[in-house]
Amino acid sequence: MAKTEQEPVRDQATDHLLNPANCVLALIDYQPEQYHTITSTSRDRIDLNVIALCKLATAYDVPVVLSTVGVDLGVNEGTAQVIRDELPGVQEIDRTGVNAWEDADFRAAIEGSGRKKVVIAGLWTEVCLTFPTLDMLAEGYDVYPVADAVGGISTTSHERALERMVAAGAQPITAISFGAELMRNWARTDADNLRTVMNWYFPKKQQLDQAEGVQFDNSGS
Repeated sequence: MAKTEQEPVRDQATDHLLNPANCVLALIDYQPEQYHTITSTSRDRIDLNVIALCKLATAYDVPVVLSTVGVDLGVNEGTAQVIRDELPGVQEIDRTGVNAWEDADFRAAIEGSGRKKVVIAGLWTEVCLTFPTLDMLAEGYDVYPVADAVGGISTTSHERALERMVAAGAQPITAISFGAELMRNWARTDADNLRTVMNWYFPKKQQLDQAEGVQFDNSGS
């Protein structure tokens, strides 16, 4: 028998997986000064995945908290324009400290979402992503660092930071796995939200893979 109907939708409030009604996306310090010192990956690779996160959050009505550091102090520029372009109407929350969770406005924005699952990405992995992740875990949040949308000042610092967060209870995900977890079933009426993002994402990824010399073994051996 052909299967064309979706499975029953889980209770959105009690679902242990991410869904559009139970999570918030936090993006921290995607600023020129941060990008310039990252060597664990390329800026283009980070932007590909952060933009995908923005597109997915917009498509599935997931609230977004966007934060910067040092803009009001006059020492840093704001969020990269390619990311701002994907988040019309989302206001930046500037801070003076490296740990966003210690900023009252950032904290209020997360708490005000009413959601206990926080999908989080930030630059650098080892500082601006790790510190609020550890604090939110300690306060009972479920935290999901997006591993392919972040970067550190070295591969070692990036990897050790992810290990530290995992040891504390964080659950790393990737940009496209985030979208699949939100969508969940191809027979749903909103499945085209993910299809649209993927149709944008994979040609961009292929171009980037080729530009960066990523090699694939498709021989099946």
